[in-house]
Amino acid sequence: MVSNCSSNARVMNIKKLLHFATVSILPCIMAGVLLLGKVDLTRALDPVEELQQQINDLANLKKLSENATTPLEKEVATLDSRIKAAENNIAKARQQAADLTKSIAEREQDLAVQYQLFIKRVAKSYKRERTASPFLILLANREAANLTKDLAYRNSLNAQDNRLIQDMGQQIGQLETDKTKLESDQVKLASLQKQLDEQADFFRGEIQKAKAYQQDLSGKIASITAQQQSIINARSGTFTTSVGEVPLADDFNASIGYKAQAPANSFAIFSFGGYTHRNGMSQYGAKARAEAGQSVEDILKAYYPNTTLKKDYPVNGTISVQGTGTISFEDQYLQGIFEMPGSWHENALKAQVIAARTYAIRYTNNGQKAICVTEACQVFKNQKKGGAWEQAVNNTKGWVLVDGGGNPVSTQYASTHGGYANTSGWDTDGGGGGGDWSSRSWERKANSPWFYKAWYRSGYSSSGANCGRNHPWLSQEEMADIINAWSVRKNPNGADAGRIQPVTINDCRVGGSGGNPYSIDELRNLANNSGGAVTSISSVTVSHGDNGQTTNVSFQTNRGTVTISGSEFKSTFNLRAPGYISIPQSSFAFFNIEHKQ
Repeated sequence: MVSNCSSNARVMNIKKLLHFATVSILPCIMAGVLLLGKVDLTRALDPVEELQQQINDLANLKKLSENATTPLEKEVATLDSRIKAAENNIAKARQQAADLTKSIAEREQDLAVQYQLFIKRVAKSYKRERTASPFLILLANREAANLTKDLAYRNSLNAQDNRLIQDMGQQIGQLETDKTKLESDQVKLASLQKQLDEQADFFRGEIQKAKAYQQDLSGKIASITAQQQSIINARSGTFTTSVGEVPLADDFNASIGYKAQAPANSFAIFSFGGYTHRNGMSQYGAKARAEAGQSVEDILKAYYPNTTLKKDYPVNGTISVQGTGTISFEDQYLQGIFEMPGSWHENALKAQVIAARTYAIRYTNNGQKAICVTEACQVFKNQKKGGAWEQAVNNTKGWVLVDGGGNPVSTQYASTHGGYANTSGWDTDGGGGGGDWSSRSWERKANSPWFYKAWYRSGYSSSGANCGRNHPWLSQEEMADIINAWSVRKNPNGADAGRIQPVTINDCRVGGSGGNPYSIDELRNLANNSGGAVTSISSVTVSHGDNGQTTNVSFQTNRGTVTISGSEFKSTFNLRAPGYISIPQSSFAFFNIEHKQ
């Protein structure tokens, strides 16, 4: 028989490996690290780098799975060998069982013959004993020698009969023992065969799942790589708008590049910059400036004018951090700031370190109990970021931006301002706005994915909910509906302004609640009572001011030219646009409208 005790331990080890390969490895790939903070800050995020991180994460998962699967395959090969050996032993045992079965049958047959002979001998002996007596034997044997021989013969027959009885009894007992063992062996053999087959099927099935998982990861890697390459290829080309050249967004469908695929006679609103306060440094702007050869001092002066870079500021040794406690300011807190990719230019990283250091000092000096760890303050992780970031922190120790009184200044920063900052004006090469300002924008030169984007998803994630829309382009009817909403808001004439909501509000609860929105037909009828409804649009022009704001939007419609101020259009658009389509700017309105003829 084959013992299964040693194989049980190996089975448990294999199951642990299988669990690690197919369960513990979670293909949870992060799409980014951005979270909407209390003050609407955005942080540096390049779509190519983001996709590369996804590729790296998927490749790492695939490698982990392969590393876990390889020993499984070896274990299964070993198990197959053990199964084959066990099957050989089972075959031998079955042959032995078959031989034993045959032997038992033959022995039973021989025993039956012996038993019949024994019965006859017993019967003769019984008759002999019944018909003969010692006296008659004595008389029949007149000679002593013959008498002795006759008695000896009779005793010999009795002894043989006794031995035969004993032997038959032993044989019957042995047959019963052999039969019992045979039945037990057959049950064990069947159980062992079933167990080995089940184990082999289980392991092969799990390895097949792991292989399928790896194949799925390979497909995802190929898909993301193709997406990444398409962005890289697209960046080598030029996307020209009415305000100049612009880069792609992090979501291609939200990019100007999607215009070629957009439905005919449709409209999309592209914002310059997204969720941003437009104060202080633009991270993408700093990136482009550094790549153009600007020094750290040049970059900081551009974004924080009227400040001085003090390089021997007496920085506190510790800082209180929410959720972490009091830690070393330089060696732990600043080393754990995750606000800019470590692959960016050294001078951009140094500018970011100085802004982060100054921000934290000013925050804590203002009596705040502990600095927060999200974009509401600045992103901190209780771990060292390392690499070039660590060097930038070490090489700028004590470097702080101060005002004329030597006090740390406000150093807010964001990923993308949209080409214009409240604190420093136009963020362009050579300064100033003008018709080609976007082509000269430092953020455009750095290929900021939020420089020129049409927003149609929830929040500002490129994978957020989209309310069933795969692009931000509005139909003729939907854009006309926005204009009619503006007309009704301007001249309600008894209309309920509270019902000017997205027609999709109950399907996609913007703001977290539903409502009772006017239908497009209802709003069109109300607009007819407020000066005339717009039913068709032939063209649109947008004008911008020197202060980085959209001044007016003019539509050529069935009722002539309809001109709306930029701020009024933005507020109406954000109230009425379907799904999650919006202009994600709170304190300003700086956008453009693209028309696909």
